[in-house]
Amino acid sequence: MISIKPQDISTGKLHGYLLGAVSPRPICFASTIDAEGNVNLSPFSFFNVFSANPPIMVFSPARRVRNNTTKHTLENVLETKEVVINIVNYSMVQQMSLASTEYAKGVNEFVKAGFTEIASEIVKPPRVAEAPVQFECKVLEVVALGDNGGAGNLVVCEVVNLHLDETILNAEGHIDPNKIDTVARMGGNWYSRAKAGLFEVPKPLSTLGIGVDALPEAVRNSKVLTGNDLGMLANVEELPAEALVFINASEAVHKKTQAFLCDGKITEAWQTLTAR
Repeated sequence: MISIKPQDISTGKLHGYLLGAVSPRPICFASTIDAEGNVNLSPFSFFNVFSANPPIMVFSPARRVRNNTTKHTLENVLETKEVVINIVNYSMVQQMSLASTEYAKGVNEFVKAGFTEIASEIVKPPRVAEAPVQFECKVLEVVALGDNGGAGNLVVCEVVNLHLDETILNAEGHIDPNKIDTVARMGGNWYSRAKAGLFEVPKPLSTLGIGVDALPEAVRNSKVLTGNDLGMLANVEELPAEALVFINASEAVHKKTQAFLCDGKITEAWQTLTAR
């Protein structure tokens, strides 16, 4: 384990560590216009949703590290206070990457990247027709985090209208993660595709789980069961009655327990642990 103070390395190297570690990051594909009506389209991975009532999203067009200049997106939202946040999926990721090219001010990245402009209903910037979800937003505030290269600018947006492609919805009307097929940024040139690596983690019980500290010692000190395994076993309201009497400490049994846990079968895992 190495320890590094941010001031002891270059901004570029720190930037690489931050983006490589904090990943995957969802992508905000922001469409904006300037005061003269020129359209701009650019992706940002410093982005997320932060509130549902009111519906708030935040993204950050950082100052360029190499020359400390600002991006057209930032200049536009400061001028017009409006933006459309378009969600990126796998079918458009190469075009999205092309749109990140630093074209001169006034050049329309919709045209350069081959996207289709579609008029918004409330705000002036157009939407990306190919995007599976589009959020029309009013900019509430822009918070500058510094004036040096690499400094972020938090663009706080309130969603005033949203558009969903019906083909990404399941029978219950919810967004299906396989159908929306989103992508996210990693470090360097790397991306991740949510659809290719989906897995579920059930939310903790609405009542209290017993916690890892309440697991029998033979389970907590297992040489086979991982922290993830223990977390699953501890997410029960109470220990099975059999576990209060006997826990099998055999590594072979723990491997069988782990196999059930990998399939999300908590009851079967506990039954294996308590089998004599």
